[in-house]
Amino acid sequence: MTMSRAEQLPGRPAAKLVIALVVDTIHPYSTGGREIRYHEYARRLPEAAELHVFTMRWWDGASVRVDGAVTFHGICPLLPVCRGGRRSIAQAIIFAIACVRLLTFRFDVLEADHMPYLQLPVLRAIASLKRKRLVVTWHEVWGPSYWREYLGRLGALSWLVEWLAMHLPDHIIAASTQTEERLKRFLGPEAAVTTAPNGIDLEAISATEPDTDGRDIIVVGRLMTHKRVDMVLDAVALLHAQGLRTRCCIVGDGPQRRALDDQARALGIFDLVEFRHDVREQKDVYALLKSAKVFVSASEREGFGIAVLEAVACGVPVITTSAPDNVAQYLVTRSRRGVICDPSAVALAAAIGELVLALASSRVGPHAVEPWLGDYSWESMTATVFAALAPGRSSPSEPGDARLGAVSQPT
Repeated sequence: MTMSRAEQLPGRPAAKLVIALVVDTIHPYSTGGREIRYHEYARRLPEAAELHVFTMRWWDGASVRVDGAVTFHGICPLLPVCRGGRRSIAQAIIFAIACVRLLTFRFDVLEADHMPYLQLPVLRAIASLKRKRLVVTWHEVWGPSYWREYLGRLGALSWLVEWLAMHLPDHIIAASTQTEERLKRFLGPEAAVTTAPNGIDLEAISATEPDTDGRDIIVVGRLMTHKRVDMVLDAVALLHAQGLRTRCCIVGDGPQRRALDDQARALGIFDLVEFRHDVREQKDVYALLKSAKVFVSASEREGFGIAVLEAVACGVPVITTSAPDNVAQYLVTRSRRGVICDPSAVALAAAIGELVLALASSRVGPHAVEPWLGDYSWESMTATVFAALAPGRSSPSEPGDARLGAVSQPT
């Protein structure tokens, strides 16, 4: 009888669980919540795991690159993820086709990010042929109404793709309880879904000193249309017209970079806006967050809102909107100093002005670490995901044990 990789002979250590993770964007080449999530996850997997990441070739040189304990495989050329501020269909198709290369790779479990959807049918077929489990992380559910708003008549077809994709994994990891609820709305209450929220590194945040230059408000995130950074600029312009010169720092990069620059000039507030497209390290993000009086997130769609969570942990009051698909508002409701306003520039300006003035007059008390932040740790997230990947295997229980061992080359 042939023994499986997961079985252990008496007196011998168990074979490592080989995880094939498929995600098209990775840290630090691309910045965003999901990139940070997989970066922190990779750092904390137990020694019983061996992680191989299959992605676009973001780096120069050979297609296979070992970085510490993780092996990266560039399965297709680097392609623009977005075109005209929206997800590139061409990139999604080419990346999906490139995933066929996993047929020649030996793994124990196939893990994937749900974006950009088209790779999931390919991965389902590969997992079925190899008789392995497919586990997919779902950050947000768009649903039929949002797809219609996003693409018009083509939205119905895109929603069908999303709906079909939901039914392909053996198990789904939801990035928030709200995403789990939305998934089960379409899959049924008995669907195999586990919630594993994003985390924060409270020790690293505590050890970071504020940037020496102060700001009134700060925005952190990808410069995408749905992030509604344009609304923040409109709010700053409204405040400026009312006589309140509010200095704004925008941290991030993306397709809207030039449009936002042009908008700030057109509104006559370019001297009040600091664009920081160069920030890559988390410690630098924390330093900038701590230098600001208020964090603002006007995003109309968030599957979790890791930047919001980091801002709260940095002691910065957060303003966000009540947009229906903005899951980050549920984090803000837990904060003693959070503010939720209507999704409009007028409401945003009013909330910013009131909070900035309250801070200036010391009507907002000193910050204390909020105890509920302890619910969000990268160690907890990693342990939950690992348990879903390998039911019955031990998962990391202490930070000191949560490191990958040496990674071998694929066979």
